[in-house]
Amino acid sequence: MPSPRPRRFDLIAFDWDGTLFDSTRIIVRCIQQAVVDVGGSMPSEKQAAYVIGLGLMQALAHAAPDVPQERYKELGARYRHHYIAHQNDLSLFEGVLPLLNELKARHHWLAVATGKSRRGLDDVLDTVQLKGMFHASRTADETAGKPHPLMLQELMREFGADAERTLMIGDTTHDLQMAANAGVDAVGMTHGAHPVEQLRELQPLVLLDDYAGFREWFSAYA
Repeated sequence: MPSPRPRRFDLIAFDWDGTLFDSTRIIVRCIQQAVVDVGGSMPSEKQAAYVIGLGLMQALAHAAPDVPQERYKELGARYRHHYIAHQNDLSLFEGVLPLLNELKARHHWLAVATGKSRRGLDDVLDTVQLKGMFHASRTADETAGKPHPLMLQELMREFGADAERTLMIGDTTHDLQMAANAGVDAVGMTHGAHPVEQLRELQPLVLLDDYAGFREWFSAYA
């Protein structure tokens, strides 16, 4: 029978793209195509990957420094156009669903803290496999973009969770820096957008390659 209270963490917040969803490569291509569509110089894969996890306009502005601000709206529209064309190609990383079901059975509060828009997140959370899986979520367009800690602060307030009993899971330095800014422990997933060396600099509790490793680590230490 599941324990009514976990050993270390009550609230577990996940980033979305590159953490739960295997979407990094597609997002990189969509950013590159959107920038070119509005006349900017195509960012490198490294430049495009760096901005994943930020709010959309913050990300596109960083990836396209030669695109004038008056074209940001069009830039965002072109990104959404390309992303929608590929959204059916996206899938959860292997092992995500069993993990989420186990954590829920152990009575953890599960949340999402993402740079996606509210509309974009709600669309994917409404799928059959994820409906009702998460207790709460926050997006960049309704709070503040990463690495500002507001998303995590609001989630902690919603559940009355202490910072020391909250865990952030992410694949980018933006995620790990947001956790540090909120006084929250973090786990870095290495299958996403940012290099392991950059993640390690932010001193997460652990760096893990996949969700089989996460389940083993969590069972032993969290």
